[in-house]
Amino acid sequence: MSIKPILIGVLAAALSGCVTPSQNDVEAGVDQATGTALPKISNAWQTAGNQGPVQVGWIASFNDPTLTALVTEAQKNNLNLASAAAGVEQAQALARQAGANLTPDVGLSLGGSRGGQLESNGAGPATALNAGVQVSWEVDLWGRIRSGVAQASASAQAAAADYQFAQHSVAASTTIAYLTSIEASMQTQIAEDSVDLLERANRIVQAQYTEGAASSQDLALSKSDLAAAKEQLVLLEGSTRDALRALELLLGRYPSAELILGKTLPALPAAPSAGIPSELLERRPDLVAAERNVAAAFNATNQAKAARLPALSLTSNLGGTSNQLSSLLDPSNVAWGVGTSLLAPLFDGGRLRENVTIANAQQKAALADYANAALQAFSDVESALDQGEVLDARLEALQEAADQAAEAYRVAELRYKEGETSLIDLLTIQQRVIGTRSSLSSVQRLLLQQRVNLNLALGGTWN
Repeated sequence: MSIKPILIGVLAAALSGCVTPSQNDVEAGVDQATGTALPKISNAWQTAGNQGPVQVGWIASFNDPTLTALVTEAQKNNLNLASAAAGVEQAQALARQAGANLTPDVGLSLGGSRGGQLESNGAGPATALNAGVQVSWEVDLWGRIRSGVAQASASAQAAAADYQFAQHSVAASTTIAYLTSIEASMQTQIAEDSVDLLERANRIVQAQYTEGAASSQDLALSKSDLAAAKEQLVLLEGSTRDALRALELLLGRYPSAELILGKTLPALPAAPSAGIPSELLERRPDLVAAERNVAAAFNATNQAKAARLPALSLTSNLGGTSNQLSSLLDPSNVAWGVGTSLLAPLFDGGRLRENVTIANAQQKAALADYANAALQAFSDVESALDQGEVLDARLEALQEAADQAAEAYRVAELRYKEGETSLIDLLTIQQRVIGTRSSLSSVQRLLLQQRVNLNLALGGTWN
């Protein structure tokens, strides 16, 4: 029986229903699948917010030249960013490498040999020289190679988007570390003020005790409060150094805790516009990366399916053989040939079939990862918006508490000098003043951090 009818039948069957979808069809399938994977998206954020365009260049809104310089330095020197950039280069090279499979392979061969029979007249062995050009090309009948190229290209796009989000994250992390370092310094200053006040009070109590006007209980209480304040100061000084080292690491510097910063937090920028939820899917780089990973998985599935079909290869060679270099390319010594081969997988123990199963499972995982990333992104925005309202209310209440505590201390100090209140009462109010100052500084920093987190969650660009 002739093999030709069998081959024709195999080709006809494959062409009739197994050709790989076009890239337009693949992208349409990705759009449909990612849309189906998500729950219904609201037309507006649940927490009230401005639906105007999302902010671009949000670092400038802090109006802090030192912060701007530090973020720029981090973008240049951060080692995690350098690693991510190298990953983008690798992914792009892999995409170009996959595209090379669509072109023929051309090779040049040169060689020589010596051999023959030893003659009685002493003649030496004969020398044969050969040179040739060989060309081979796999015809991409079913789009297997094209699917591989599309997969690699989508993966490269995902890597580029991940790198962009890494840039956003480094800008946000640097800003938060900067704010944390300043707040730590402010808290240290508050603790130093507390120690100074308690040392002054302790000297007064010591003098009163010597004169018999204060009891040993008053003296012990004063010394206890002073020791506790000193312990808190040591703790905060260590926290300040830790915060500076964390910032230095982000900047790519040696973590020496020697960075010198200002002593006050930047002014609070206005809350950024939040846009609408559906825009987040196309704006946040990490979601773009997740969607491109889905596209890569779809193409990988198509590639695995096409690998089960026959592979058609074309080969050609042109070469010459001669015992003299000068006549090596003489037309009489040159020969050429063209060949074709069709390799159809018949039995592989189910390897190719299971490759399709694996690719399908990876496609499902990519879709689940995309949906999870999208839901987390929506949650990031909703939480940041809600936190803004909570912190605004806390700031207003704490500011009132700080003002009233300061007034209470002023009155108590006057009464203490007139002998109308005890030292214990004065110290109690004094510590309340210190506590409200500390809480106020923390909330001020948290509000600035909320602006950073909201901009990052919205996919706003830092520069």
